This record gives sequence, structure tokens and C-alpha cells, in this order.
Amino acid sequence: MSVRAGIVVTGTEVLSGRVTDRNGPWVSERLGELGCEVSHIVCVGDRPEDLRAALAFLRGAAVDLIVTTGGLGPTADDLTAEIVAGFAGREMVLDEGMEKRISEIVAGFARRMRFDPEALRDGTRKQAMVPEGAIALDPAGTAPGLVVGAGEQVVVVLPGPPRELQAMWPAAVASGPVAAILAGADSYAVETMKMFGIPESTIAKTLREIERDIDLDPLEITTCLRRGSELEIDVRYRVRDLGLRESLFMALRERHGAFIYTERGESIDEIVAGLLAESSIGVAESCTGGLLAARLTDLPGASAYFAGGVVSYSNRAKSDLLGVPAELIASHGAVSPEVARAMADGAIARFGVELGVGITGVAGPDGGTEEKPAGYVCICVATASGDALARDPQLPGGRDDVRDRSVSVAMHMIRRVLIGEDLPL
Repeated sequence: MSVRAGIVVTGTEVLSGRVTDRNGPWVSERLGELGCEVSHIVCVGDRPEDLRAALAFLRGAAVDLIVTTGGLGPTADDLTAEIVAGFAGREMVLDEGMEKRISEIVAGFARRMRFDPEALRDGTRKQAMVPEGAIALDPAGTAPGLVVGAGEQVVVVLPGPPRELQAMWPAAVASGPVAAILAGADSYAVETMKMFGIPESTIAKTLREIERDIDLDPLEITTCLRRGSELEIDVRYRVRDLGLRESLFMALRERHGAFIYTERGESIDEIVAGLLAESSIGVAESCTGGLLAARLTDLPGASAYFAGGVVSYSNRAKSDLLGVPAELIASHGAVSPEVARAMADGAIARFGVELGVGITGVAGPDGGTEEKPAGYVCICVATASGDALARDPQLPGGRDDVRDRSVSVAMHMIRRVLIGEDLPL
């Protein structure tokens, strides 16, 4: 990597877990898009010694660019600008132009909220104090950002509220010192291949086998298992290594083509929504309690294809609302492939749709038997013409995991039916 970067997230509320860090991952993604290697994201509390230690650590890690978030404002614990000034060996000076701009911003609040004028003046002046020679970035709230040269590093100082930070990011990137560093970055691209129903360990073994024939070192490959069964393979590569990335994807296609459901990065929800554009669907759910209906209607425009759903938790509801024969439930049990099929057919009949989905299972932790333990789920996707795809997997995890994974399996089964393929489970 030609340019390395580090991120310091400041805030005791983030460090304690009371507030989730949204800035570190966002900044990291933006830097990656600009060709930077992000070596570390360091989270520290509002303590001067810890912020100094984090900056010193990143200097020792030989990063070119440091981005800090948080710790800017009028209160006593907003110390980032002062600490960065010390790190850069610069004095704090008053930026009179910035003081005027901040005063104009807070004037309206002051009138409406009857703030203490003296406290406002002190807070405004504090926020307008900047390291000598720094580039001040106009605030999106009241705290300005900063671009500070610090020897071999350039430090970008941004506020903590994500809306303000994101609004100020373009100006930070366009500033002279940052632009000069980024000019030395390579052009990178990221592409994602997604698979369903294949263990992460299998892909790890496959990558080792591919590496015997192809040098994968120039590629940054990460794998991530989501929702218990969706495997994402992200490949970050220099644009000049496009041919190498394609060789990798070709090797993966040859070995695991049946499990690949996209190479464009979209979610299964987006894929199913696109496929349903020319169709209609209704669902009948028991153990998932409406989660499949929620997934299918989460994206805008779902009303064009989603007719409705029935949450038939009890046996009586299955019979009364979906027409599942009581004798079928008595002979096979409420959790059975036969009942799942009858529920799918019932959804088709009730909503007059082309596709029906039935889900019934034992979400757990109680209610299972030796024959049908917790995690046993029966799913059927049926068509109005009488075709059906049915699966009854034993899903791992607790109650929430089983319910979530049941819906994911159902979404992939819907995709398979819509494209006319079987499901490799």
C-alpha cells in the first residue's frame, strides 16, 4: 500500500459502549475508496493522556494520515484540537474569522433558548482556537474541523456528530495537505462475491488451493459469514490487478458456482425484489412470526408484488386461515414438510398470488423433541402451477438465530424458484 492511515475515535461515551461508533467505520470506508490502507482504528476516552498515547502510537505505526473524530466543542472535555496542537509542536492561536462565523451560527440559538451570553462567548472563543498554521474547515454544526501538519504526518480533526463529520469530509479531503498525500495513493477497487449454503472453512481451503497456482498476495481478500449462511468474499485490489482478481473469481466459479448468488454486491433482499417485479407472493409463517413478511416488504416498491401474509402460530389458525387440514396436522405434526407445503398452498389460495411460502418450525429453546429438536424448520416455496421447492434444515443457534436464519433460507429458496434452479443445501 502506498498510503497508510489511522483513525482515532474520541469519546468516553463511545468507549463505554453507551454510544455506538459510527464514525470510525465510515471514515475507514471513505479512506479505502481513496486508496489508503487503514492500519488501525483506535478508540479513546476524553482523557488527554490517552489521546496523546493514541497519536504517538499511530506515529510509530508509520501512517501518513491520521483522522480524529470527536472531542471538538465548547466544553471542558473537548480537548482534541489542543492535544493535536501539542502533537504537531504548534501553539494554539485565535482564528478571529472563525470566531465570527461561529458567533453568527450560535446567535440564533442564543436568542431562542436564552443562553448565558458570557458562557456562549467563552465557548465560541474556545472553538475558534486552532493550532498555528492549521487549515480550519467551516463547521457543519458549531465546531470547525482542522487540517494540521505534524512532521511526517497530516492530522485531520473532525467533530463527533456523524452528520457534521460527513458534511465536512469533502472539504477535508480537498485541502492541500491531504490532497498531496492522496495523490500518492494507488487506485483501488473492491468487488464482492456472495455465496449461500457453503461453510467458511470450505472457502478457506479453496483459497489455499487456488494460491498454489495463482499468486494472491497483491489482492486483499476478506471473508465474512452473515446471517449464519451467507458468505461474502470481498476482494480489494489495485486497478492494474483486475486480471488477477478475475482469475480468482473464475477459479471460485469453477469450484463453487452452484452456491454463488451474486458478484455485484447486492443483498438477497434486493435480488428477490428484482425477481418478483413480474410476479406476486404471499406468505404463511408460524415460528418466524412475520419476519419473512418484514424482509419482503422492507424495500420500497414492495406493494407491487407482496400481497400479504398470515402468521398462523396455532394449529387452529393454520386450519382456519390457510385451509391446512386438521387431519394433516394430526398425522404429521404442525412442524413437518407436509404442513409447510399446505401452508404455502394456503397462502397462494388466500391471496391469489403466483408464489406462496410456508414456514413452520421449532425456534426453541423449548418445545423440541428427539425427532424434531429446537432449530428444526420446514420451509416450502410453492407456485400456483403446482411446483414446489421444500427444505427442512436443522439450523444452529438460539431462538433469534433460528428465526433469522429460517427467513434467510426462505429468501434464497424464493430466488431459486424464481430463476428455476434447485437449492444446494
